[in-house]
Amino acid sequence: MKEYKVKEIRNLSLVGHGGVGKTSLAEAMLFSAGRITRMGKIEEGSTQSDFSQDEIERQISISTSLLHLDWKSHKLNILDTPGYADFVGEVISALRVSDGVVVLLGSTSGVEVGTEVVWEYAKRYGIPCLFFINQMEKEHADFYKVLSGAVENFGSEVVPLQLPLGQGPNFKGIVDLVNGKVYNLPSGEESKIPADMEGKVKEFREKLMEAVAESDDELLEKYLDKGEFSAEELREGLRKGVRERLIFPLLCGSGTSNLGTHQLLDGIVNYLPSPADLPSPEGPLPGSEKVEKREAKSDAPLSSLVFKIVSEPHVGELVLFRVYSGVLKSGDEVLNSTRGHTEKVGQIYLINGKERNEVGTVSAGDMGALVKLKDTHTGDTLCDRSSPIVLPGIDFPKPVIRIAVEPKTKGDEERISNGLNKLRSEDPTFFTEVDNEIKQTIISGLGELHLEVIVGKLKRKFGVDVDLVKPKIPYKETIQGKAEAQGKYKKQTGGRGQYGDAWLRIEPLPRGGGFEFVDAIVGGVIPSKYIPAVEKGVREAMNEGILAGYPLVDLKVTLYDGSFHSVDSSDLAFKIAGSLALKKAFTEARPVLLEPIYNLEVTVPEEFLGEVMGDLSSRRGKIQGVVPSGQFKKIKAQVPLAELYKYSTSLRSLTQGRGMHSMDFSHYEVVPKEIENKIVAEAKESK
Repeated sequence: MKEYKVKEIRNLSLVGHGGVGKTSLAEAMLFSAGRITRMGKIEEGSTQSDFSQDEIERQISISTSLLHLDWKSHKLNILDTPGYADFVGEVISALRVSDGVVVLLGSTSGVEVGTEVVWEYAKRYGIPCLFFINQMEKEHADFYKVLSGAVENFGSEVVPLQLPLGQGPNFKGIVDLVNGKVYNLPSGEESKIPADMEGKVKEFREKLMEAVAESDDELLEKYLDKGEFSAEELREGLRKGVRERLIFPLLCGSGTSNLGTHQLLDGIVNYLPSPADLPSPEGPLPGSEKVEKREAKSDAPLSSLVFKIVSEPHVGELVLFRVYSGVLKSGDEVLNSTRGHTEKVGQIYLINGKERNEVGTVSAGDMGALVKLKDTHTGDTLCDRSSPIVLPGIDFPKPVIRIAVEPKTKGDEERISNGLNKLRSEDPTFFTEVDNEIKQTIISGLGELHLEVIVGKLKRKFGVDVDLVKPKIPYKETIQGKAEAQGKYKKQTGGRGQYGDAWLRIEPLPRGGGFEFVDAIVGGVIPSKYIPAVEKGVREAMNEGILAGYPLVDLKVTLYDGSFHSVDSSDLAFKIAGSLALKKAFTEARPVLLEPIYNLEVTVPEEFLGEVMGDLSSRRGKIQGVVPSGQFKKIKAQVPLAELYKYSTSLRSLTQGRGMHSMDFSHYEVVPKEIENKIVAEAKESK
């Protein structure tokens, strides 16, 4: 296996909206580099990237795939990411370990909501980017319209390095603005620029030189002096401008037809940075605030980050990692500094989609995979035990959909729980919990498709089948007024009886105030030993609910009077008395139901703005504002959780698949009376 210097490595992600051809382009890149001998097809399920059963059946990418190839003595580690919003967590983990990004744009669709999303993540991580207009052979392809949209959305730093020779079915070549040459496709033969394109080429070459000049003071002086750059000066200026995110070069071609792939690979090698070109990663020492750097050198102490876990049959968990410094070797004992334990390194693999090749070491700047680690998860740091460091982890988005699962076969509960927990360790954007308040197992994730895939894996990997049902809403009960009531429990059945008598005053606390119990007994009318029993009775009644069976919250309860019997009183009697008093007082204190309200951010193309806002209003949503987000609009709203079941599906339907949203819990609010009456009636019926 060839060894590469750090400066000869390129780590990059292919990102973009769903359907722009990332997987086909990855296939063309592997084929162009001689890594595969035949280009697979998505519809045949034969690509290197999309090899899982779900991906083959659905013909979309669901997981990020790690691929690698050699191009002109450089090693390219390529992360082919999914484009659907449901799997954006895969994109985030790929970007976290990438030094460069190739953002794909469809030749007919241009910038879409998904493009905006991945662009924002790349910007957050400060990753240099190239743009690639794909599918140039498609009917109605429009390079200049897509370029204009990219400049409008991402700024004048988006600069074409190429112009197409023909478009759509007439796409037959690429004009290279750096070298001033035409590459005829698919042969790659060079020729002169056609006379009818000379004006356009001159115009765009000047724009390119201006962009390069503006990125560097020295180059600006040279440009003002000479009015021209040599090809090498242009390349050097581009390299620096791309690295500093001052220039975003734009190229074009077609992955499916393998047109322009050689030129894209050249662009990646020439302009995207190596790990050595970027600032050294830094992180604190475990348990300390002292921050250390790790240079991208093989002779530095080991530091590496786990960015993905893949559960494979017959192998177990495959742990994908990137080495930032040092060397990871088979047989090493390394520290998981995130969790504070050591791991023994067994076999190490280089990955190409589903192919694995065993290697003995992975050096600084490179990526690989491990198996059979005992307790290591996505976002963990593996490092040298004698020079520990904790690298920044990975921040994943919060769920946007929740669904309840029920076993189809009785007795499967434990297998379901085990299966869901294992899938959770593989996918940090998937959550599972048993909600004791509503007595349901809830799964949540980034979209309906995301959860469908999880349930499919549960059946295939763990042999358990579940039904997906609408989750109950975790309503709460509270009061809006004050009341007092007596709870008296007296029972005589021969022999020793039961006697407990408690007077309670209840009043509301501010929202989120929880529960407060006040002992205001004076003169020993209730002996102090029975007061905890009264509180216990109150708490139990609160948990069971009084109005519709939901827990009581935001309540102050004062025990201020009562009586006892020297023989018949007991803890049990006072517990029951406390419960009875609360129930009586509660019904007189203007009881209400509370429902969870969520903050929603919905990003949509402007043409769908009115319809989406109308839909949110029909869901009892309160619009907080609308702000521009590139060529899209971002709606901020607060909506009751009860109205958000399968909202992601509705939004896609309303926006032709171009809308996206995020949501998180905000607060509890009083349920409107007519809806409360319905919920209370349903609760009584179900008893």
